[in-house]
Amino acid sequence: MIVVNDGSKNLVKAINNRLSALSFHIREYYWVDMNKINEIYRYKTEEYSTEATNKFNIYPEQIPSWLMDWIPEEGGYMIGNLQPAHMDFRFFTLGNLWSVVSSLGTPKHNEAILNLIEAKWDDLVGNMPLKICYPALECEDWRIITGSDPKNTPWSYHNGGSWPTLLWQFTLACIKMDRVELAQKAIALAEKRLQVDHWPEYYDTRTGKFIGKQSRLYQTWTVAGFLTSKILLENTQRASLLFWDEDYELLEFCVCGLKKSGRKRCSRGAAKSQILV
Repeated sequence: MIVVNDGSKNLVKAINNRLSALSFHIREYYWVDMNKINEIYRYKTEEYSTEATNKFNIYPEQIPSWLMDWIPEEGGYMIGNLQPAHMDFRFFTLGNLWSVVSSLGTPKHNEAILNLIEAKWDDLVGNMPLKICYPALECEDWRIITGSDPKNTPWSYHNGGSWPTLLWQFTLACIKMDRVELAQKAIALAEKRLQVDHWPEYYDTRTGKFIGKQSRLYQTWTVAGFLTSKILLENTQRASLLFWDEDYELLEFCVCGLKKSGRKRCSRGAAKSQILV
């Protein structure tokens, strides 16, 4: 949005530097797949140096038992949050879909996110696309983190509810990654129920089987999400107006600390090596 000229070039440079740093941080520290989880499982703790592998002092015991069995061999995702000594391993659908759409993740990350959704279809899609997050907070976690919020009981509303409005963003991500068949499958599933159920805001239960207990009917964004999905599939060229491809010029300025031997610049060739063949 910024016109590059003598007056703005320093601002553009500062923005590119910040974007490069943020891009590296998210891709390196928020991404998990089976290999990364196994790496965390074997972490040594209390490492305080620039060469530490466990930079955030994450204790392996923080890996939840559900994740060890749930993560597929082919697939991965961006975790919910990261801070010193704590990782929120929940899968948040909206953030991961926009990671694909905006190229916040690498092309390999983007493909792996869709692979995970396909592999865990029953959990993340079920009877109605798509879960807003997985898994739901239950028992003591629900009481502590939500304050026993009666609207966010397990598998309801923002705590593991299913939101049809996410359908258009899923469709957009699928079109970008040439996985249109996944979008078609999800749309067909939603089409069977949305009109009959009077376009609910969200659905409840682990599989999205029931209309949400406080769900508003004839919800505008439910209707809009469904119609947008259909329109995008009818003319996939329109989707290109809404997503971004990898910015290799930006990655030229990315400074990475991937090796213990020191910091190095990401070359354009290294960035392009992330492209799926």
